[in-house]
Amino acid sequence: MRKKSLGWILIVIILGAFIGTALGEVLAYILPQGVVKEFFLRSAIFSMGPATLNLVVFTFTLGFSFKLNVIGVMGIGIAAYFLRWTQ
Repeated sequence: MRKKSLGWILIVIILGAFIGTALGEVLAYILPQGVVKEFFLRSAIFSMGPATLNLVVFTFTLGFSFKLNVIGVMGIGIAAYFLRWTQ
């Protein structure tokens, strides 16, 4: 069995999180109000606030935000499971 590169693993995991979180947001529109909808809408937001570098000629601002819901975590798990079976 060939060893998988770290880049490939990160791409598959991030793709699983992206697809799972997107599916969670779609489910939020489909499901009626209630406990199940609240469960799927519950999310964690990780962010690094905007950092600004002012260099007289131009200003550079950098920020990052990452939102992950319950379905996104399940997407990561499914992606990790399928990662076992890929080359």
